[in-house]
Amino acid sequence: MDEAYRPIIVSIVGNLLLAVLKITIGVMSSSIALISDGIHSLSDLVTSIIGFVGVKIAKRPPDSTHPFGHSRFEPLFAFFMGELLLIVAYEIFRDSLERIIHGVIIEVTSMMIGVALLSIFAKEAMTQYALIVGRRLNNAILIADAYHHRSDVLSTIAVLVGLLFEKVGIKWGDGVAGVIVSLFIAKVAIEIILENVNYLTGRSPPSEVYRKIEEAALSVKNVLGVHDLRAHYVGSKLHVELHIEVPPNLTLLEAHDVSEEVKRRVEMLPEVDVAFVHVDIKGLTSP
Repeated sequence: MDEAYRPIIVSIVGNLLLAVLKITIGVMSSSIALISDGIHSLSDLVTSIIGFVGVKIAKRPPDSTHPFGHSRFEPLFAFFMGELLLIVAYEIFRDSLERIIHGVIIEVTSMMIGVALLSIFAKEAMTQYALIVGRRLNNAILIADAYHHRSDVLSTIAVLVGLLFEKVGIKWGDGVAGVIVSLFIAKVAIEIILENVNYLTGRSPPSEVYRKIEEAALSVKNVLGVHDLRAHYVGSKLHVELHIEVPPNLTLLEAHDVSEEVKRRVEMLPEVDVAFVHVDIKGLTSP
């Protein structure tokens, strides 16, 4: 099995079990915070399934309709995952606000607190796993899924605090915890949406990435200069265009070999998908 699928499969199974557990205990105890947290885990389950489909499509090889591959589907699916989270945040916020206004009091049990603690530890483990693999593979979907897990950790901590407030007689603890959960979810959703809009619209990378690309090109023997360097995201990786300057005494074959080596070294950078190199003769064709 491809490494990119493993964190998502762990996410699907883990979220399903946690969602069922939290919603069941939440319904039994009439806790809006625990039910909301369970719905949050359920939304993570849905987005993980969407992420699985997105990774599968993004890994398809180039074809006649997508000559540079299908990598843009990765941020597209991640964008939709963010949109879904935003809707969930609104629904939880509305229900929690109603709970605060009506001043509903619940009885907090040790089972409720135990479920919250179990969820915190399990989701943090899932967060770390997805982040490690996602960053190593530079996979936007896995990273987005990891932040879903992290938002669930933070929201469950809020739920735990709210339940403890209820236990000591503060009647609005459960509702306030639900509101805090919704704000955590909304924050993560907006971050995911904005990040992947940049990928989808072909934004250029940060200046430090440009420096890495230039350094990689200049490290090749007979490259005297680099200019007209441009790069933009196609999915979560970069397409790079650059002009290199070579000595005028090189043969055509030698100049070609230099350009191929530049292409190879630039494409070795983890941020880069493909590089297009144009050769200029120093003092003749360069600006």
